This record gives sequence, C-alpha cells and structure tokens, in this order.
Amino acid sequence: ELSGGVTLYKYSDATEETQDLCDQVKQQVEKKTGVNYVEYKAVKYRSEVVAGTNFLIKVHVGGANYIHLEIFRGLPHNGGKVSLTKVKDHQTKDSPLQPF
Repeated sequence: ELSGGVTLYKYSDATEETQDLCDQVKQQVEKKTGVNYVEYKAVKYRSEVVAGTNFLIKVHVGGANYIHLEIFRGLPHNGGKVSLTKVKDHQTKDSPLQPF
C-alpha cells in the first residue's frame, strides 16, 4: 500500500498495453541503467489509478535478469503522456514487484 491509502491492483500478466508502455520509455531506462537491452519483455505488472495511472512492471531483460519499471500515464484529457518514474535493476523472476 502506498501513502495516502492507495492500493495497488493485484499482479497481472503483462499485456500488449504494458509492453507498449515499456517500449515508450526504453531509451530512458537504458540511459538510467547504462545498459542496452537486447531482450526487453514485460512479464508482470500492477497498477494503481491516481490522477492518471501508475504502472509497476517487471521486465525480462535476458537470462536470469529482470528490471522493475515504474511508469506513469497521465489522463487522456491531459494528453495521456507516458513517463518513466523509476527503474530498479538487478532483479530476478521472483523479486517481489512492489513500490520502490
């Protein structure tokens, strides 16, 4: 649970939409981690609705390596802008996907 009593939705398998969000911020992710990812596939996600939607996404980046992304998508009437909030690298398939 995040501050303000906002609850994240349960884990779900990633969808085309979550992969699209990840793709939109891939350059930013690579800049933050200093790694160019050949494999970059969203596998799981959680989301919460705020003034827009926060997505917490687990991304498989090859071998046993995963990263967690926090991505914010604004409301459509605000342009629906997608932005990368945070990246947490050195994660595994079993790392809990939770706010960081």
